[in-house]
Amino acid sequence: MSSNDTSQPVGPDAHEGSSPIVVAVDGSADAGRAVRWAADDAFRRRSPLRIVHVVERGPYDIHRFAAPERPDTMVMNGWKVLAEAEQTARRRQPSVEVGTELVEGNLTRTLCDQAVGATAIVLGSRGLGGFAGALLGSVSTHVAGHAHGPVVVVRPGDEEAHREVVVGVDDSSQCEPALAYAFEQARLRGCALRAVHAWQVPVYAFAPEISYDMDEIRQAQYRAVQERLAAWQEKFPEVEVVEDAHSAHPVDALTNASTRADLVVVGSRGRGAVGSILLGSVSRGVLHHAHCPVAVVRS
Repeated sequence: MSSNDTSQPVGPDAHEGSSPIVVAVDGSADAGRAVRWAADDAFRRRSPLRIVHVVERGPYDIHRFAAPERPDTMVMNGWKVLAEAEQTARRRQPSVEVGTELVEGNLTRTLCDQAVGATAIVLGSRGLGGFAGALLGSVSTHVAGHAHGPVVVVRPGDEEAHREVVVGVDDSSQCEPALAYAFEQARLRGCALRAVHAWQVPVYAFAPEISYDMDEIRQAQYRAVQERLAAWQEKFPEVEVVEDAHSAHPVDALTNASTRADLVVVGSRGRGAVGSILLGSVSRGVLHHAHCPVAVVRS
């Protein structure tokens, strides 16, 4: 959505939102983009927006308050960051209810806690201070892999509306939460939904002693997409669905589709108990390479 987008929420329950959209800020340019995205989403959903800044102290930071009216530098800076982010949100969407919160604690744990009960948590792809790191960094990766509910990572790029949401689809039930979120986003935006199903010919298919019918494989993949989408198309008949199934690596297919999309939605298919292991290779790859915001929705 561009900064001058005045479109109204779409659908019968667009005015019934009560759970907040949570956006984390640290004063960086990426966090500013995240605030604008979150404000637009809160407007579409008629949900409140909660802007959060986390003060995470290092082992050598002294935590003291000389007097209640004289907070330390980290806290004072945090409130300044929150005030600037609040101004950004109010300029972007004046009708949205905006609240701010400063929390002291472990950054990633706090953000995961903030996601509980929220419609979504929104982050910049990387930032300053508490969000320091390489591309994406540990914060976005960790929260996307651990937080309950959708995690939206807003990447640098133009904010022009392309009128399309992209979702990754496979033949397993684990993509259902991602489909639910993607259809809802498309409905609220009044735009098309491109369902991308990328499949690769198995290695054994190239063995000379094994015969296979590529057309049959291709048709089977299309049927898998259609069957997975059928129930959601009945639930969201107003959403135009573009079925996009072809032979390619899923990360490549979704990254290519992201160049003309407002949002890419993927599931989290990883396994494990720590760090980015909880993010599957596809969701992790899309987070790194997409050209638009990415929503990771855990199954």
